[in-house]
Amino acid sequence: MYAIVQARGRQLKVVPGTVVEVDGTQGVQGDPFTFDQVLLVERAAGDVVAGSPYVANARVLGVVDGEARGPKIRVFKMKRRKGFRKTSGHRSFFTRVRVTDIQV
Repeated sequence: MYAIVQARGRQLKVVPGTVVEVDGTQGVQGDPFTFDQVLLVERAAGDVVAGSPYVANARVLGVVDGEARGPKIRVFKMKRRKGFRKTSGHRSFFTRVRVTDIQV
């Protein structure tokens, strides 16, 4: 059984028991977390339920495992023959969510 959910503009394939990374900070460790925007669900029997755009009355439950930061991204801008060079960068925050159940 698996589901495809939409979280913060990204689509994630989730299976009960796995840990997924969601962009941004979502809560404190141990808090319950719910994905309400479920795009597709495959049941244990093998039949697939697709939504348009979301599956009605479907949600994915999980627990927040903690927060972390992604790798450092370097942004370098340059204009040739002008002497313009600029370096900046960032590290994005993400939240780890452990998926516990898929409800249809």
